[in-house]
Amino acid sequence: MAEPVVRIPDAKVALSTASVYPESTATAFEIAARLGYDGVEVMVWTDPVSQDIEALRRLSDYHRIPILAVHAPCLLITQRVWSTDPWTKLQRARAAAEKLGASTVVVHPPFRWQRQYARDFVTGIWRMADETDVRFAVENMYPWRYRDREMLAYAPDWDVTKDDYRHFTIDLSHTATARTDAIDMIDRMGDRLGHVHLADGRGSAKDEHLVPGRGTQPCAEVLERLALSGFDGHVVIEVNTRRAMSSAEREADLAEALAFTRLHLASAARVPRR
Repeated sequence: MAEPVVRIPDAKVALSTASVYPESTATAFEIAARLGYDGVEVMVWTDPVSQDIEALRRLSDYHRIPILAVHAPCLLITQRVWSTDPWTKLQRARAAAEKLGASTVVVHPPFRWQRQYARDFVTGIWRMADETDVRFAVENMYPWRYRDREMLAYAPDWDVTKDDYRHFTIDLSHTATARTDAIDMIDRMGDRLGHVHLADGRGSAKDEHLVPGRGTQPCAEVLERLALSGFDGHVVIEVNTRRAMSSAEREADLAEALAFTRLHLASAARVPRR
């Protein structure tokens, strides 16, 4: 009778450069390499290095760590990064991914006040996806809350499974903030789930991005399901370390997140031993 052995799936574990904020993009490469991450996801934001393809290439070469994904500048604080036109931002993100060898561009749904962009977003993402081998993975978001009031800030919807996209990113901090069931969302995404932002949360109105295992999200179960399903995308650690009291404490959090992820991606499978 075959005995169970540990099987490690092909999914790579990457560090989001946002996870070291307020440290720099360059610091993220250094930490990712030192801790043994498989790669990085570059959050394009106000740090000039994150916007500079040649600087990113040099960091990748120097630390011998690949850039696996590019997160387009979709945040409120990045409205003027790589143009004020949202389609130009996505075109530049795609070009960066192609030049850097990244397989995925992560993009948020539009803000509701970006009316024209929101109106054309679903068809526009399909059009851009047809023009490249890079995956455009649209990320789930959440309603904004203040006290007992809720504001729907994203369009067509914060729940991206309500629209038709070729690939999705699921973010477990966002499912916590949205107070939605992460497993149900993954089931709705099905084989279109192409990318994972791994973090935790407790259901606060704030997007917490806790180290996996420190909140209420089913982080371990999600990783085990990915392993058993043969998931071929990337798992990206995207956590908030702003409250770390030192560089050593920040690095310890990121090491813990990596260990948690690798542990739960390893699944028991009954295969014959040779």
